[in-house]
Amino acid sequence: MSMTTTRPPAGGGEIEIAIGGMTCASCANRIERKLNKLDGVTATVNYATEKAKVSYGGNVSPEDLVAEVEKAGYTAELPAVREEDGREEAGDERDELAPLRQRLITSIVLSVPVVAMAMIPALQFDNWQWLSLALAGPVVAYGGWPFHRAAWTNLRHGAATMDTLVSLGTLAAFGWSLWALFFGTAGTPGMKHGFEFTLARGDGAGNIYLEAAAGVIAFILAGRYFEARSKRRAGAALRALLSMGAKEVTLASGELVPVERLKTGDRFLVRPGEKIATDGVVEEGASAVDTSMLTGESVPVEVRPGDAVVGATVNAGGRLVVRATRVGSDTQLAQMARMVEEAQNGKAQVQRLADRISGIFVPIVIALSLATLGFWLGTGSGTAAAFTAAVAVLIIACPCALGLATPTALMVGTGRGAQLGILIKGPEVLESTRRIDTVVLDKTGTVTSGTMTLKDVFTAEGEDREEVLRLAGALESASEHPIAQAIARAAGSTAAVEDFANVEGLGVQGIVDGRAVLVGRPQLLAEWSQHLPADLERELAQAQARGETAVAVGWDGRARAVLTVADVVKPTSAEAVRQLRALGLRPVLLTGDNETVARQVAAAVGIEEVIAEVLPADKVDVVKRLQAEGRTVAMVGDGVNDAAALAQADLGMAMGTGTDVAIEASDLTLVRGDLRVAADAIRLSRRTLGTIKGNLFWAFAYNVAALPLAALGLLTPMIAGAAMAFSSVFVVSNSLRLRRFR
Repeated sequence: MSMTTTRPPAGGGEIEIAIGGMTCASCANRIERKLNKLDGVTATVNYATEKAKVSYGGNVSPEDLVAEVEKAGYTAELPAVREEDGREEAGDERDELAPLRQRLITSIVLSVPVVAMAMIPALQFDNWQWLSLALAGPVVAYGGWPFHRAAWTNLRHGAATMDTLVSLGTLAAFGWSLWALFFGTAGTPGMKHGFEFTLARGDGAGNIYLEAAAGVIAFILAGRYFEARSKRRAGAALRALLSMGAKEVTLASGELVPVERLKTGDRFLVRPGEKIATDGVVEEGASAVDTSMLTGESVPVEVRPGDAVVGATVNAGGRLVVRATRVGSDTQLAQMARMVEEAQNGKAQVQRLADRISGIFVPIVIALSLATLGFWLGTGSGTAAAFTAAVAVLIIACPCALGLATPTALMVGTGRGAQLGILIKGPEVLESTRRIDTVVLDKTGTVTSGTMTLKDVFTAEGEDREEVLRLAGALESASEHPIAQAIARAAGSTAAVEDFANVEGLGVQGIVDGRAVLVGRPQLLAEWSQHLPADLERELAQAQARGETAVAVGWDGRARAVLTVADVVKPTSAEAVRQLRALGLRPVLLTGDNETVARQVAAAVGIEEVIAEVLPADKVDVVKRLQAEGRTVAMVGDGVNDAAALAQADLGMAMGTGTDVAIEASDLTLVRGDLRVAADAIRLSRRTLGTIKGNLFWAFAYNVAALPLAALGLLTPMIAGAAMAFSSVFVVSNSLRLRRFR
């Protein structure tokens, strides 16, 4: 499946711009503000997907938009004129993460001995400080380069972010250490480093702070790496959706060609078990088509000449000849891909609290450090004392705890979630859970099992149920049809079948234990003068009224039974709905199935609000409508048709037993496929969010309390470094409490 991306016109329209160089949500906000200042421009910048969706007027060209982004200090690329086959190349992701991973590993390896020597006096051999300098130097220069570069870029444009504090704090600690080593007394052989020695050298000239510089960089790089790895998954839903399409197709002439060569009007073959290459109309043959990959519904669709079929669905029965009606970017699959992309781009990203704080906090800390330096110089306290106090301000304010607050809680929370069958994609997901008041549940595969199951066997008078099931199951075991497989699984028969034949659109026939058995539509039995008695006609009609699929069974000139097949409710779904209600959520059942079936399923699990007979495209509209009513919506689904709705919802939860596309488009994945896990996921997410907020509060409160002490000269940089380390230990310890979540 391919999509064509064309360069937008200069006379106005809509465009998506790929943006590089963003390091936090505040970067996205700054770019958004810059673009929206242009006349006739409305822009939304998505930090997660690293794209800007822009509507612009005739006075602004796409090149002007790119120039504006670049003036802000970031990179921007217009969409290229090329064909996208949508195939995910795992190597690209590895290549993009490899430099950051290498930088992180190098920093950790070099930082551990630096921190160990600084904290353990027994390791402080003669001239140990020079070894620390040799190890910390590459960490500050190489490991910290992304922070220094971003800080310089922000400085050139009059802005400050978390990168600014990281860069300033680490460079100040490293710079002071260089001064103390070369011009102070820290380079003396036998020099010791620790709290008691700090008290003896109040001016700080005999102390080094290399462990603070190296340790901060290693910690923050670790958080950046895990964040980057999560962000790379933002576009995976679109790639997974496009990769579902067939890659090759057999033309009616017998030639095997890449699917990209198909043109509207071409005739192609679809053999049993193959994917239908593109949208089209059946011209020859009859079969059952499994549409669950696109619709999420388990019941296959019977198609005959003249019926429309959709690309990426699977031919589960006979041989078909199809005429292509839509190819490339016009297919339903490609349109659904665009829906997913639009829903993701339009989804508001909540700024991380740490970045919101840093927008005010960073310039205040820098100003306070400079003011401290000026104050002590003005009072005649000496350069060493003044610089010591100024550096202490920067060290004590260095955002190690702030940087650890989110990733440590997230890693512990997500680790515990994985043990419980819950996968959380990122911290921005968590903020949505506390506001959720409505949970929309897809029916098939979420509330129900999603697979066809034999439900009932109704026999004519005098017939043995086990014998009916044995003969029918043996015959159906020779068919690949989903309904036939449901009957065969229930029967478990091993009887031999002879002269098996598939009667297109009607059913199957064959010889089982010397009996001519028919299984299929009543019309098939009627062709052999085997008419259903009144009681079986009644059972068949009632089953169809309930939305179940009914097939007739007959042999030796007589109709013997009616078998009903349906998608059954999961045994845990009712309990799951009760748990969701206990969390204050209002459940809504959403399905493409008919109203009767939907109402019966809803009644069985305790759901009052039902929205049925909804097309895939309309599921997004339903979520939007609920949001427009003021509700904050969580969506639980498993099919490709749910992907766009999962992306549009304030919180998307995908069943792990569902399609890859639904999983990639969601915020949470419920691995076990048990709806009760949805309630656990929301509770865990809320608990993790509470831990993150607690971490951020105490990390920030520590800075507020310690900054005045540092400015007054009551804290040397060494004590400041120890206090900073303690705040980090506290944040990590607080996060580890999530391991006890039940």
